[in-house]
Amino acid sequence: MPAMTTVWVFGDQLGRTLAALAEASPATHRILMVESDGKLASKRWHVQRAHFVLASMQRFAAALRDEGFEVDYRVAPSLAEGFRQHVAEHSPSEVIATEPASRDGLELLQRLGVSTRRTNQFLCHPSEFADWVSARTQKTFKMEDFYRWQRTRLGYLMDGPEPAGGRWNFDAENRQPPPKDGVNHWPEPPRSSLDDVDAAVLSRVGAASKAWGAPPDGTWATDRAGALDRLGHFVDRVLPGFGPHEDAMTSASWHVGHSLLSPYLNVGLLTPREVCDAVEAAYRAGRVPIASAEGFIRQVIGWREYVWGLYWMWGREYGHENALNATRPLPPAFTGRAPTSMRCLDVTLRDLHDHGWVHHIQRLMVLGNLALLAGVRPDEMVEWMWAGFVDGAEWVMVPNVVGMALHADGGRMATKPYAAGGAYIDRMSDYCKGCRFDRTKRVGDDACPFTTLYWDFLARHADRFGRNARVVQQVRSAQRLADLDAVRDRAAEVLARLDAGTL
Repeated sequence: MPAMTTVWVFGDQLGRTLAALAEASPATHRILMVESDGKLASKRWHVQRAHFVLASMQRFAAALRDEGFEVDYRVAPSLAEGFRQHVAEHSPSEVIATEPASRDGLELLQRLGVSTRRTNQFLCHPSEFADWVSARTQKTFKMEDFYRWQRTRLGYLMDGPEPAGGRWNFDAENRQPPPKDGVNHWPEPPRSSLDDVDAAVLSRVGAASKAWGAPPDGTWATDRAGALDRLGHFVDRVLPGFGPHEDAMTSASWHVGHSLLSPYLNVGLLTPREVCDAVEAAYRAGRVPIASAEGFIRQVIGWREYVWGLYWMWGREYGHENALNATRPLPPAFTGRAPTSMRCLDVTLRDLHDHGWVHHIQRLMVLGNLALLAGVRPDEMVEWMWAGFVDGAEWVMVPNVVGMALHADGGRMATKPYAAGGAYIDRMSDYCKGCRFDRTKRVGDDACPFTTLYWDFLARHADRFGRNARVVQQVRSAQRLADLDAVRDRAAEVLARLDAGTL
């Protein structure tokens, strides 16, 4: 029997149409998939994150076997060792793989002599992103420009050369606070029954890792059919009301009107093209208003692909930047080692514990905002979010945490720090109601920690941000506070309690 070509499929490449696998046939290709013990033990994963990836891998392997492929599914000490075992046993004529989604993965394939095929898991390849950047006449660039370029070249929500609805951006309609009646207005996500595969994966996760969080409840589908079911549910039942409250936070709903599709996109169970095609079709059929369709398309072809491009363009060292010299370790409340009386933080962390997911404003304006104001180390925050979210990945978390949330890149990604006090959280959530802290106070035992730390942050970094046109007025306001010394004293107390897990 002639030697076969091996297609090595990584755990975040579980799509039949992805580059290397798209060209494969059971008659000529064998599949290699490797579960790495070292990877599983390398981080303190959220149990739902680890379960999602491993169960999805196993079900994808089963689907490929049903199609007629021989699948060599190995559990090995490392990815490299699994590869070596496979080659020793099967002597493939060649091993190929789709370009991976991480630098470590790419360097591994290069070391092992594995040929790669250009990834089609995103709509903008890193080389295309680099070309877009180099073709610009301005020295700076921003996501809005990239998003409009993407819309134009991909054709989403376009009426000829003009954007559908006559505008590129409907953000003004999409920043409403949660409904005042406090009722959960959003359909519950579908759930799948767990089976023997799930039980075996959970047993392995429990035995081989330091996993934390609530066990899966079926929210996160682990096969292609389940992912398509979630896409249909979102487009038909959730997307029409997605836009207005996409930035809202509420204790009444952990998911609000969000799609919950990012995990499937990130591991290949769904493609961005089929997701955007479904949204476009719903809009054209009159089932979804333009503000909701545009707001969601912006997240997928705009922000998601922009972050992907920046990850590859700025290189490995970007993940180690720390422009604000943040040195505080991750707070005990974040790791579950301490409770907190801050209701906004408590609700967000409980949602994360229960579901392995919170939405982008909770990530940015609760978790990221607190880490920014407190001066938490960027590398610790990246590591925690990478391992703690069901949609976590290095390419996702490095730009979003280092650049967007913590301003650790000195403003390369965001022109201002996304710092805010309790007033923002009160405006965009129901968290402040019933909290023991008063968001209007910056000093005193009941002063909102966000409000105190916000003014302290501006004063502490006045030299840097006093020259930033987008925040200079706030810096000047901080410097004019009559009680600034008391604010700084209260901030020191807040930070000490945050470190001790008594806040």
